[in-house]
Amino acid sequence: MSVPFRRRRVAAALLATGIVLGAPHASGAGFALQENSASGLGNAYAGGAASAEDASTVWFNPAGMARLKQREVLSAVHLIIPSNKFRDDGSVAPLGQTLGGTGGDAGGLNVVPNLYVVIPYSQQLAFGLGVNVPFGLTTEYDDDWVGRFHGIRSEVKTVNVQPSISWRVTDQLSLGFGVDWQHVSADLTSSANYSAAIAQGAQQAAAAGQIPAALVPTILGATRGLESFVRVKGDDNAWGFNVGAMYDLTPDTRIGAHYRSRIKYNVRGDVDFDHPALPTLPAALAPVVGSISNGVNRALFDGDVHTTIKLPEIVNVSFFHRMNDRWDVMADVQWTGWSSFKELSFTRAEGTLLQTTPENFDDVWRVSVGANYRVNDKLMLRGGIAFDQSPVNDTDRTPRLPDADRTWLSFGGQYKFTPNLIVDAGITYIFIKDASINTTNGNAAQYGLLRGNYDSNVFIASAQAVYRF
Repeated sequence: MSVPFRRRRVAAALLATGIVLGAPHASGAGFALQENSASGLGNAYAGGAASAEDASTVWFNPAGMARLKQREVLSAVHLIIPSNKFRDDGSVAPLGQTLGGTGGDAGGLNVVPNLYVVIPYSQQLAFGLGVNVPFGLTTEYDDDWVGRFHGIRSEVKTVNVQPSISWRVTDQLSLGFGVDWQHVSADLTSSANYSAAIAQGAQQAAAAGQIPAALVPTILGATRGLESFVRVKGDDNAWGFNVGAMYDLTPDTRIGAHYRSRIKYNVRGDVDFDHPALPTLPAALAPVVGSISNGVNRALFDGDVHTTIKLPEIVNVSFFHRMNDRWDVMADVQWTGWSSFKELSFTRAEGTLLQTTPENFDDVWRVSVGANYRVNDKLMLRGGIAFDQSPVNDTDRTPRLPDADRTWLSFGGQYKFTPNLIVDAGITYIFIKDASINTTNGNAAQYGLLRGNYDSNVFIASAQAVYRF
């Protein structure tokens, strides 16, 4: 049998069916991490821009460094244990694939460190340095789960290095400024649906009269279950800044305000496909199947990729009041400008689009209140609650970040071994609102319908030591 083929037209038809790379997300409220001190965790980070009780004020408001009278080093570590369990509610397998399981618990143990140093230079000036992790995300499902074509593993890490200076303008007012150097790295995996790519290419070739329609079922049967493991990795460095002010209303009452700038990354990396062995089919069908493996269809091939990511600006206003020798109360309001994150698009080095995923994040608010109780000169107890909005909307939620609004319940304590050695510890349980998901990622044949709900929560345990000298 002789069938007239036009090899390039078949490859173009395959490309038109869509990219089979699961959409990579660096999503996180959002994927911002509040865990930047253990002392603050005990109060659910209430009053962060006004408390200035230790060197972590480098991050929360550098203006607070002016309140520290001694040189100080702070080291903290946080154990963050999220749980994300998917409950299926009518998911549909993509073309040529089996449905798969529910993915297990996509959460896991994450270790987040902090380090801060403050050096007072005079009564008016102080210098500081902070090293912390302000943004991060890790989710990982079983390799054979129902949403494997949408995402399997998502890991996003940042490191922030912030030299800072504070200036006491008057006895009541201090100002602070910091420069932020950040490094971001991302490692994202999924499965690629080769079966659907080949089948859809065959269907389009038949519709164009390039192969007999009767051969399409043969191709569908021969390639059923064919899929590939896909990995996208990339990183970048970027710069930002932050400014703050702190004002003493009375000797026992102060307010603080802090602004942290948006940071823009131009992430560069590569995409790698673990290409499966292709089936042996009649020679007449070689152009349909071969276009997947011979490099004509660049959508399915290894190569360099890049994307632009804008991490949000943050504004915080905080209040701190010492009621008496026993009690402190604090509160704050924080706004995060996530609406700048509209989509995530990966482009190949030659300029062709690899994948575009709508994000459409919303700006969010976080409000918190907390209190300290001094049992005696050495021991202080802490508590706090917070409400944390999620920037993720119900329409664009993805399995890489099944985020929703959260409520924090925090407890902690501080013990002064000596005037120069102080230890803090805290725990937090975060209640996360049930989150629904209903997505095909724009192509049901390639990705399938992922529909269900998430049961999620987070447990955090933190500890820190402060040494003054």
